[in-house]
Amino acid sequence: MACLCPTMGSVLYHLFMNHVGGEHVYDTLLSLDMVGVCLVNTLGAIPIIYITLLCYPSVQQTALLVYILLSAHGIYCATTARTNVRRLRSFVWQALFRFSLFLFRVYGSGVGSPNSLRLFVIMDCLALLGGLVNIVQIPERFKPGLFDNWGNSHQIMHVMVICSIIYLHWGTLEDLAWIKSYQCPAE
Repeated sequence: MACLCPTMGSVLYHLFMNHVGGEHVYDTLLSLDMVGVCLVNTLGAIPIIYITLLCYPSVQQTALLVYILLSAHGIYCATTARTNVRRLRSFVWQALFRFSLFLFRVYGSGVGSPNSLRLFVIMDCLALLGGLVNIVQIPERFKPGLFDNWGNSHQIMHVMVICSIIYLHWGTLEDLAWIKSYQCPAE
């Protein structure tokens, strides 16, 4: 679900974004695209939270609830944002939450496949870099008109986000394979 949600929303948005229905239709389609992006962040992090906090069930349940509430707020902010910068900022809390899980795995008592951490870091870096490229509009900022059809920042962002989703998938598979043989230490 996490890997398919942004793809479906984005395809619908891009397919109909030039519809003659006006600003209302465009804003609705853009909101659908943003919901897909929020869902990949939300659904993609649930297994990460679950596995990282596997040995702390009460903390795990609380963290899942907090993350879902942060995600709901992020969806609201992303779908009501009027600029690309505000849309990107909608995902900051989710990213900081995932970063804290990363730190808990590395320096604390969090668990999970050692191989998945690298994949999750690459995932978040690609997604962040893709968002930044889209906001600063490189390369078309330097050669206006040259990248209207191919190689523009929006296309680069999509390629980076798709790669990010692939890394999410690989990292989750690593963790799911790892969890089959892991037992939490006895207290």
